[in-house]
Amino acid sequence: MRFIKGVTFAPFCPKGSFQKKEAYESFDNLVRCTGANFITLVPNALQETPQSEDISYSSYATLSDEELIQMIDYIHSAGLAIALKPVVNCMNGTWRAHINFFDKDIHCEPKWCNWFASYTKFMLHYAKLAEETGCEMFIAGCEMVMSERRTAEWRKLISDIRGVYHGPVTYNSDKYQEDNVTWWDCLDYICTNGYYPANDWEQELDRIEQIVKKYQKPFFFAECGCMSTEGSSKAPNDWTHHGDVNLKEQADWYTTMFEACRKRSWIEGFCLWDWPWKQYSPAKAETHCGYDIFAKPAQEVVKKYYDML
Repeated sequence: MRFIKGVTFAPFCPKGSFQKKEAYESFDNLVRCTGANFITLVPNALQETPQSEDISYSSYATLSDEELIQMIDYIHSAGLAIALKPVVNCMNGTWRAHINFFDKDIHCEPKWCNWFASYTKFMLHYAKLAEETGCEMFIAGCEMVMSERRTAEWRKLISDIRGVYHGPVTYNSDKYQEDNVTWWDCLDYICTNGYYPANDWEQELDRIEQIVKKYQKPFFFAECGCMSTEGSSKAPNDWTHHGDVNLKEQADWYTTMFEACRKRSWIEGFCLWDWPWKQYSPAKAETHCGYDIFAKPAQEVVKKYYDML
């Protein structure tokens, strides 16, 4: 696969979002403004709490298959490759990394076996859709930190996915957690999140490089980004951080990231977080403090480096 110059487009958007013209206008802006050649799409599923066994992907929170397929076709018609990354979230707001159960089955308690059965059904639904629509990659989940120790279940899931989807398969580990995954060998790529403080990039890349060497797999950042909020470059993963808008700090963080990564030949791409389906007007960019880069100085940084790579 060519070097991944990617952007995560419209993650977790609810049903009906891809039926609106704003979504297609936003995607057209993404292509024009970033020079991306790769899009990650993130259909959203829900479970009630981190200890719930049942996963729903047919509610208001999940795009319909029809509108997702329509968007996939539109992205492909523009010449971009696609990774489909279905992700489960908790309705009570708990981060999915905390989904967890007892390692030993106990009567009357929720169980890993039941959860993995539901998760496998969810994954296979979208793996089949990825196969039918010609998606270039399938990412079997994101930041499922507490589940990663369940090696046998993950290996079985990856095998099941390969039974219905015949492109590259990977898994999106979380920042700092890459060595939790002992089953990278059954995947085609190692990928993780790049939400590292601006001053830490070199040491974190040194650490990740050892994992890449161990498993001898190609590597890319499945997510990376920083909010345009004062202080966000010190903790880019903290989406709850509040402060004044600082567009320069976001742009500088991106420059630091790209410069650090350019030195490492084993890095084969990025998927930036994120580009929404419905955008603010360019005039409001200077007051916007989120991860979005549209019409901000960071957009020019991204375009510059994506044109170079």
